[in-house]
Amino acid sequence: MFFARAFLIVLAVFVSAAAKPGPEVPPDVAFVAGGCFWGVEDLMRKLPGVKETETGYTGGFVPGATYDKVKKGNTGHAEAVRIVFDPAKISYEEILNYFFRIHDPTTLNRQGNDIGTQYRSAIFYLSDTQKKIAEKVRAKVDATGLWKGKVVTEIVPAGDFFRAEEFHQKYLQKNPGGYTCHYERPFIFGK
Repeated sequence: MFFARAFLIVLAVFVSAAAKPGPEVPPDVAFVAGGCFWGVEDLMRKLPGVKETETGYTGGFVPGATYDKVKKGNTGHAEAVRIVFDPAKISYEEILNYFFRIHDPTTLNRQGNDIGTQYRSAIFYLSDTQKKIAEKVRAKVDATGLWKGKVVTEIVPAGDFFRAEEFHQKYLQKNPGGYTCHYERPFIFGK
C-alpha cells in the first residue's frame, strides 16, 4: 500500500511537471559587420525572430570608439551590428546565411563605395559553438561559387562593442531612401 501511494505521488509530480510549459528560451546575440552599418541593421531588423538591432563599433584596439574616430580607418574597428534574436524562431546559422545574402563578402575592406577596414566583412563570435557555425556557413557560401571571388569574411572573437551615436541607430528607418549599398540577393545558402 505504501509503495502504491508513493508511486502515485511520484507519477502525479512527474505528470504535473511535464504538463507545464518549459522556461522561455533566452534571446541570443550575434555580431556582424559588412560595410556601412545602416544597411546591415535595416535588413537584419526586419528578419522574423530578430528582437532588437543596434549599430556600433567592434574589433578595434582603441578604447571608446566613436564615429569620428572610426571613420578615419585607423582604430581597427568595424562598423558592426549587434543582433538580439529569439533562437526559438530563428537560428544563429539562419542569421549568418542571411548576412551573406545582404552584402558582398568577397571584397576586402570594402562594401560598394565604402572603402577602409571599418567596412570589412566580419563575424564576431561569442562562443566556440558560434565560431564553428560561422566557419561552416562561410565555407558553404564560398563553396557555392555564387560569388565571383573568394569569401574574405573574418571570423574573430567578439570584443568590446561600442554603441554608435543615436544618429546612426535605425538610420534608414528614420531616413527612408537614405544611403545604403545593401540588398537581398536571390542566393539561398541555408537548408
